[in-house]
Parts: sequence; structure tokens; C-alpha cells
Amino acid sequence: MDIVEGSDFSIHNIPFGIFSNGKGGEKRMASAYGDEVIDLAFLWEQGLFDDFKFDRRIFVNDYLNDFIGLGKAVTSGVRKAIIDFLKTPEHALWQRRDDFMWKMAEVELHLPVSIGDYTDFYSSEAHATNVGKMFRDEANALLPNWKHMPVAYHGRASTIFVSGTNFKRPKGQIKPHGVETPYFSPTRRLDFELEMAAVIGKDSEWQKPVDANEAGDYIFGYALFNDWSARDIQHWEYVPLGPFLGKNFFSSMSPWIVTCEALEPFKVKANVQDPPPLDYLQEDNRFLYDINLKVYFQTREGQKKLISTSNYKNIYWSIGQQIAHHTINGCQLRIGDVLASGTISGEDVGSFGSLLEITWGGKNPIMFEDGSTRTFVEDGDTIIFEGVAGAGKAKIGFGKLINTVLG
Repeated sequence: MDIVEGSDFSIHNIPFGIFSNGKGGEKRMASAYGDEVIDLAFLWEQGLFDDFKFDRRIFVNDYLNDFIGLGKAVTSGVRKAIIDFLKTPEHALWQRRDDFMWKMAEVELHLPVSIGDYTDFYSSEAHATNVGKMFRDEANALLPNWKHMPVAYHGRASTIFVSGTNFKRPKGQIKPHGVETPYFSPTRRLDFELEMAAVIGKDSEWQKPVDANEAGDYIFGYALFNDWSARDIQHWEYVPLGPFLGKNFFSSMSPWIVTCEALEPFKVKANVQDPPPLDYLQEDNRFLYDINLKVYFQTREGQKKLISTSNYKNIYWSIGQQIAHHTINGCQLRIGDVLASGTISGEDVGSFGSLLEITWGGKNPIMFEDGSTRTFVEDGDTIIFEGVAGAGKAKIGFGKLINTVLG
């Protein structure tokens, strides 16, 4: 079962998702290998997972939530069974390969989980600093609370869609500088935000905080995430309660959830925090993941350009700290909830995770080979995210997160 070297989906990955093999076809649980989708429901029907005594609803399901809810011992066991199967070319089921291996380009991939709640953090120091410099002043770019807690807002779960979903330009009230009265208009400053989504894999208990050192038990895996933003709408509305229409119109997520087991080799020690966080945010072994992230901008005319190369390890607050803070008053996390990292920016313009930063508020347009320019996303433009940990045969990829803006 050789695949092309450098594929996002090697035998070291084995992510989970939901697919259907035709318009209106039933949704089924799947994994990815090379450029193909593995129909796990078919393999279950043929007895590959008999050791686990599953109901049919686990594999023939609109979402992964029921599967995830079986716990890490089971989900890890299924992943191992898939890996063992891929390593056994003499298995009788390979004679029926065409019944369970589908070209990824020929099937429909769906949102992998039913998302009950969605929280978006603000965890990149470089991003927070850049925004502070633009909208406050360079000397006091970070707000006083930023290095003391993982700042976040609760987003709109109902408008999170899978990669490949295109959307209409949002509208709202805007009030440009120098204009006395706001007016209703399509946004003129549509932006992407380069993020990662942590998918909750275990319910926490109401009124019981999750210890930062135990937070890893509550994460099933990760996906790419784009928290689309209408900057002009957001700027006028966000005081005093934060974003609303500038954020709630659309967010997107890649279709494959890469498990924590697959990412284990790519853990890196997080930097020392100064000042030290309060006790409930302390971790014995604070870590991040070394995941390279890229953003491509494709104009409606077909001009494509790499505009950002960042890394998940550029965030300041770890997922353990985010969960500890989120649950400190007993807020319940539930299977399928999404905790997004916030925009992931590095220290230079080539690693900034939003157009707001890359163009510095629209002052420095992006130049394309045909002479066209962009400061924000225009109708017909496409934004593409990619994420990869490692390289070569051991590479762990997330696939692509692609969305096009409609008129």
C-alpha cells in the first residue's frame, strides 16, 4: 500500500472524517490514506472491527460525535486496526479494494463533528501586539490582561462549515474614519484568520474545573480553522461587548480531524511565560505542536500567491491553559465543541495570519504577477490554508481548507 511520498495522509496519520459517495448518499465514517478515502463503514460491515462490538450508527452517521464519545481507548484502537490493515496486503478484504477505497476528488467530504459550542481564543502574542499597534499605540500594544489569561470570545457554532463551502459577502453597519453617521453596507474589509481548531473529545462535568495538566484527555484532535472576519463591521460594533455581525456570518474548518496520537512526535516545549501565570494556569509540561501553516491567496482572475507561512507553536497560551481557564468556573465542555486558537502570527510580515496585519490595515497592498493588488478579500477570490507537521514519509498533513467569496 505505497503512497506518494509527502502525502498529507500517510500511514502515520490516519485521521477521521465523514464522507458520502454521491449527491444525497448516506454519510459514512472515513479515514484518509494518500489521495483516497477509506470507507470505514464498509470495513466494519465486513468484520474488521468486530473486537469493538459497535452499533451500525457509529459508522453510518452524519458526524463523528458518537464515535468520539466511545473514548480514546476505543478510538485509538480503531486507528491502530486501520494501520494494521494497511500493513497487511495479503488480507482477503484487499480483493474488494474498489468497494471501500474512493478517490478523494470523487467523493463529498462533510463537516466532521456536530459543533454544539465554539470558543475563539486570542492566543498569539504577535497577532495581539500587531492589532494593538494599529488600533491603540505601540508603547501599550498589549492590553494589561493579555499575559495573565487566555482571552477569548464565544462564537457562533451554527455558521461553521466544511472546506469547499463558498459564502456571500456579509453586510452590516460601518462607520469609516471621518464619517459622522454609520451606514449599512457590504463589508469592504473582508479578512481571513489563520487558526487551528481543537476538537473536544470528552465531556467535562458542570461546575468541575479541568486541571491544566489533565486537559489533554479532553482533546480528540485538531483541524485547520478560518475565522472569517468583516473588519469594518467589527471595528464599529465591538465596543463594549466584542464582535457580533463582524464574525457570526461564516467560519470554516477542514474535513479531517488529525488525532493527538498522530501529532505526538511533533510536540515542542513552550516558551517560558513572563510574568508567570496564576496557579490554575500552571502546567508541569507545557507544550505546543510544531505544525507549519501556509496561506495562499488566489484572485478571481486566477493569480495565486503564497502570502503567509506561520506555525502553530507561535501561540502563547497552550490548549491546556485554554481549557483550564475556560472551565475554571465549571463551564461544561461537550464532545464536538471547538476551541479555536485565534489568529496565528509570527514575528515578521511573511508569517502574519491575517490580511489586517499583512497589509497593515490596508496601507500595504499585496502585489500579484499580473499587476493586480489586494488589501482585503474581494468577490471571487479564494483563500487556501494548508497545515503540515514533519516531512517525507513521516509527514502529518491536514489537507486543505478552501473557501471562495461570492458576490
